[in-house]
Amino acid sequence: MKEEHFLNKVFASSGITKDELKEIIPRYKQVTFQNNDYLLKEGQVEKSYWFIETGFIRSYIIDTEGNDITFNLYSTGDVVIDYPSMFFFAPTRENIQALTDLVCWEISFNDFQEMFNTITNFREQQRGLLVGCYFALKEHSISLIADQAKDRYLRLLKEKPQIVQNISLKHIATFLGITDTSLSRIRKEIASE
Repeated sequence: MKEEHFLNKVFASSGITKDELKEIIPRYKQVTFQNNDYLLKEGQVEKSYWFIETGFIRSYIIDTEGNDITFNLYSTGDVVIDYPSMFFFAPTRENIQALTDLVCWEISFNDFQEMFNTITNFREQQRGLLVGCYFALKEHSISLIADQAKDRYLRLLKEKPQIVQNISLKHIATFLGITDTSLSRIRKEIASE
C-alpha cells in the first residue's frame, strides 16, 4: 500500500480540496539538510520556507554581548520561516540551523505568492499558520516576563515533548530564558516530585 504523502497530512484539516492538492503539492520540493547545516543565516533574505517532515531545527540570534540565544525550536510538522524577511525582503536577524539531519518540503516565495493569490483555501491555511506563529511568539514573549522558569519548562514539556527529548539542554535553556544550570536544577526538582 502506498504511504500517504507528508504534505497531505499537513494540509488535511485546512479545507483544501483534493483538486487543489494536485496543484499545491507539486510546487513543494523535498530537500534534505545535514546536522548543523544552515537553512538561513543572519543577513540573508528569506526566499522560501519549509515544512519539517523529520528532524529538528532551531532559530537563534546573537545578543549584544555575543551570546547565542535560541529564539525558536521546531520539529516534525512545523513550518519554518522568517516572516519579516520573506514578506518584506529584509535581511534576517536570525540564524536557522538544523540540529539533526532533516527532511523538509520547501516552497519558493514566487510559488507561494502565486498560490496565495489564486487558491482561496491555500490562502486561508497560510493565514492560519501566520496567526498561529504570531500567537505562539506573543505567548512565549509574555511567558519570559511573567512566568516562573519551571512553569515555562513544564509548558514546553507538555506542548512539545519531542523537543525536550531531542534537543540539547543548552538550546532549551536559552529558549526558556535561563541558564543550563538552572534548567538542570528544575529538571531534578520535577523528577523528585
